[in-house]
Amino acid sequence: MRDGRLEFVPDRFDKIYLGWMENIRDWCISRQLWWGHRIPVWYCEDCGKEICTQDDPVSCPSCGAKHLKQDPDVLDTWFSSGLWPFSTLGWPEKTPELDQFYPTSVLVTGRDIIFFWVARMIFMSMQFMGEAPFAKVMIHGLVLDAKGRKMSKSLGNGVDPIEVIEQYGADTLRFMLITGNTPGNDLRFHPERLEATRNFSNKIWNASRYVLMNLEDYAEGPRGELTLADRWILSRYAATVENVTEALENFDLGEAGRLLYEFIWNEFCDWYIELTKPRLYNKEDGLARHTAQSILFEVLEGTLRLLHPYMPFLTEEIWQNLPVQGETIMLQAWPEVPTYQDALADKNMTLLMESIKAIRNIRAEMKVAPGQKVEIILLAPEATQREVLENGKADILKLAGGASVELFAALAEKPPQAASAVLEGVEIYLPLKGLMDLDKEVARVEKEISVAIQDQQTLEVKLNNPGFTGKAPAAVVAKEREKLDAVLARKVALEERLKELKQNA
Repeated sequence: MRDGRLEFVPDRFDKIYLGWMENIRDWCISRQLWWGHRIPVWYCEDCGKEICTQDDPVSCPSCGAKHLKQDPDVLDTWFSSGLWPFSTLGWPEKTPELDQFYPTSVLVTGRDIIFFWVARMIFMSMQFMGEAPFAKVMIHGLVLDAKGRKMSKSLGNGVDPIEVIEQYGADTLRFMLITGNTPGNDLRFHPERLEATRNFSNKIWNASRYVLMNLEDYAEGPRGELTLADRWILSRYAATVENVTEALENFDLGEAGRLLYEFIWNEFCDWYIELTKPRLYNKEDGLARHTAQSILFEVLEGTLRLLHPYMPFLTEEIWQNLPVQGETIMLQAWPEVPTYQDALADKNMTLLMESIKAIRNIRAEMKVAPGQKVEIILLAPEATQREVLENGKADILKLAGGASVELFAALAEKPPQAASAVLEGVEIYLPLKGLMDLDKEVARVEKEISVAIQDQQTLEVKLNNPGFTGKAPAAVVAKEREKLDAVLARKVALEERLKELKQNA
């Protein structure tokens, strides 16, 4: 370990391992059990000689007597388990399996058996094989009950995994356990987490059904012109492949799962699938429909491969129904990082999505009925933002429940009796005459100002900290300054809006 041939992940477990090894004591290897490897020691009943040999002795090497009796005890379980890395591969014979698979790359195990098992495997392997049995040891925590107690028969707080699987499915349990903690830390078992994960499984299943239903006439071919949504989802998919791969290579399984959850639920399902519906349902424009089909297929198929280690059964079932070649998803190559990343598409799509979300939030807070269409007024002084919003009008109308969308570079006066929202460089107004409670709108804007002030204070503290500005990369510091400028601009716009509302009160 000290020369780098062995590494624990997380590295804080190095000290635990070294603490055991540096203070090692004699080990009583015998156990009085009905099962196990019987201790290879015989006693001569004539002279009392103790005989330890690899083959069963026929006679006593001391006196020649044949009255031998084997020790009735068995070896400690951890003694036998310590031989596991090489005994399972045919050792002591020089087998092809031993040559190919020893040593292995990674051992995954719990923090409670670092000394009992990991240390024994290491020193047994060093003794008999001359090298460590693995290069890295990934330590995970324990699954505890909701109160943080270790599950045990005496407490009666154990959870039968078979019952959980029957109720929620194996993939749901697997995903919840893998993603529910950070490296090396314990996990408290909360049933509500299973409910949330099952909802995620259902989301994947329903989204996949939508894609499959719209791939019935799909055939590979060149794509047409990509929309902003197309470029954005391909960019986000490429980033997800890169980030998930990096997290797994760093043994951060929970982070990799979180990234997949965020991409699948919040980007692919909630946004891209919705944005493809007009093209998929319009069979008159075959090229636009084909382009949407092609991107849906590529992103779904690649995402299933990323998700397969977490949800093997669900991903296999869906993959088998895709127009793919191959016997099983488990034999497919891990996705390569595509060259799709597009910072401009990410930025422009974020503006469009934030605008739609802001309109939805206003509707919800003003209690506008879901089916009621509303007039939408957008103020965007910057030409590039206006262009994005102009091209996205149809999406805004569809996804924000708009009756109309008007876009302006400047306004002589703000719309009266209108609820509003302020984004970075864009102001949104929803004239709600007869629908808006002025007092509620004042309270809502005041709440947004409070949030902006909190954001401002947080950023100012960070930027006034020499430890951050002096050590963080210049690009990171510049990004935080840009965030502060945007927050300050948002606060000013909200304060102006609040002033107008109070004047009209």
